[in-house]
Amino acid sequence: MEQTLRVGVITSTHGVRGEVKVFPTTDDAKRFKKLKHVMIDTGKELKPMEIEQVKFFKNMVIVKFKGFDNINDIEIYKNKDILITREDAVPLGPDENFIVDLIGLKVATDEGEELGTLKDVLQTGANDVYVVEMTDGKELLLPAIKQCILNVDLEQQTMTVHVLDGLMDL
Repeated sequence: MEQTLRVGVITSTHGVRGEVKVFPTTDDAKRFKKLKHVMIDTGKELKPMEIEQVKFFKNMVIVKFKGFDNINDIEIYKNKDILITREDAVPLGPDENFIVDLIGLKVATDEGEELGTLKDVLQTGANDVYVVEMTDGKELLLPAIKQCILNVDLEQQTMTVHVLDGLMDL
């Protein structure tokens, strides 16, 4: 299980005083206000950073890191992921999981038939949709609702589902 979770990606610099624009990859961008310490994945290491200031502009988060007061100092982090530890993550409710923990789970029906592997999670307005890459190479889209997703076992890396009538016909 991943010990770090991505909460955003630095897309570009913002102004000349060391601020960056961050595209949030978390469900709630406002959580950046509560974050004090994050890490930037440089590709070689996880660089610890302290957040000094957070602002919001359209769908982006403007972040100022402590000790970075110049555009030239921060520019090297463009297109890098911002990560947090699981301890700093938002607490999950019952029947909630982080998407990163679901990707790669083996998916089987409640009748014991192996369907394939969970490949992606599509976030829609009503409910998430799980994309299962089936053993025959096709994709199966399953709504993330209680009638369909019966059990998620992260320790065993399995998901048990009930395929609703009509879903396999597509």
